[in-house]
Amino acid sequence: MRSKSENFVKYVLGRLFVEQAPKIQQETPLPKLQLFLLLLIQITEPITAEVIYPFIIGAVRSTGITHGDEKKTGYYAGVIESIFFLAECLTVFYWGRLSDIHGRRRILLLGPLGLTIAMLGFGLSKEFVALVIFRALQGIFNGNIGVSKTVMAEITDSTNMADAFTMIPIMWSLGSTIGPALGGVLANPTTQWPQTFGKLVFFRDYPYFLPCAAAGLLCFAAFGLSYIGLKETLNHKLPADLSEESGPLLLDGEPQTDYGSSSPSTQKPDIKPPSTRELLTVDLRIILLNYGLLSFTDMSYFVLIPLIYSSSIPIGGLGLSPYQVGLILGIFALLSGFWNLLVLTRILKKIGPRKMYIISYSSFLVIFPLLWILRDVAHLAGRVNALVWALLVCQLLAASFINTAYNSMSLLVVQSAPPKSLGAVNGLAQMTASGTRGLAPLLASSLFSVSLESRVAKGHLVDIVLIVLSAVGLVCAFRIPKQHKFVG
Repeated sequence: MRSKSENFVKYVLGRLFVEQAPKIQQETPLPKLQLFLLLLIQITEPITAEVIYPFIIGAVRSTGITHGDEKKTGYYAGVIESIFFLAECLTVFYWGRLSDIHGRRRILLLGPLGLTIAMLGFGLSKEFVALVIFRALQGIFNGNIGVSKTVMAEITDSTNMADAFTMIPIMWSLGSTIGPALGGVLANPTTQWPQTFGKLVFFRDYPYFLPCAAAGLLCFAAFGLSYIGLKETLNHKLPADLSEESGPLLLDGEPQTDYGSSSPSTQKPDIKPPSTRELLTVDLRIILLNYGLLSFTDMSYFVLIPLIYSSSIPIGGLGLSPYQVGLILGIFALLSGFWNLLVLTRILKKIGPRKMYIISYSSFLVIFPLLWILRDVAHLAGRVNALVWALLVCQLLAASFINTAYNSMSLLVVQSAPPKSLGAVNGLAQMTASGTRGLAPLLASSLFSVSLESRVAKGHLVDIVLIVLSAVGLVCAFRIPKQHKFVG
């Protein structure tokens, strides 16, 4: 009798400790080749978006559209710059929807191939209308960038997805450096290198073809390598490991879904993708609202930084030189990439994307007040002293969380996708982000000018508005649901 009791106690204790022991899940190695090809495609977006900035004023004037009136140049240049984001916003959802129907690979390959043609056309354009058309095509073919995020979600699982998505903002930062560098160095080659290109009539007639061709060559390289090595992922596997209770990204009631993908063995082939109305559930609308607020707040900050750093101290800036601004932002981009990769991504994997997004977005409530304070300190001191530099370092440290906010939001978007609609959901998210990014520069820069001219709140009206916006965004962040329930 005693032996049976002892065995029963051992059995109960054994089951108790086994069930309560945390599951240790080994991290899945990243598919390096597939990830490299996806990142190569993604880096073409910032390169083609920003390569024209150094020479866009000259390109507009060369068309004769301003009739010699330099005051009109900014207007026409703004049209060309804005049409990119507008075209991307209007097409990104349809690229995602097409990828859900026809497969990821063929849709994704159209992006860099189309960008190659659009960049060459832009460099050969002499009429303003042609510049607008080819710039719109650049936005259209960049619209399938959301498909690359879809593929990235389908080739990873809960143990390594955060690591993969961390690379996206790093690629954007790298592309944002390469693009303007190509545009600035290679434009007007007959003037830059008269001994070599000065003898070629073609480059005198088309002074902006070389930087566009260089950007197009990078896009064609991305197309060629991806055509050879990129694999189809639609219905390739069932990421069921993300719906099991073993993934650290799903802690504390985080959503447990199949990420919108499925395998042929588990899903019936006659299931159709949900309609757009069926996609826009309450949960997804909340996430899209947060994505839009994040993109708008971030772009407003991105626009304000060069204005605040470079404006003179008497009118409310820091009076830093372009060299100092470029050096600061370059060092920040490098250090922020390592900080996110080595530290913040690990925290994201530990606490989950919802909590990490809330923490990361709340950094805006540190960034904007610090921008206010460091401007006032510089004004009182009459120079950028040690205290201003210390505050600036703190402000940049807070800004390093923005990339993690995007990583967290990308994971939340993926988790919100119903079956057979991951591409469409990523397309909706990218459309929302592109739309708000297009609006933010106009509002932020205009509000900064109004603040300095009107002296409302002693020139800090823009700070007040953005602090209030950040507070609203943080409230919306807490509305992100912990559970997403979709019927597949």
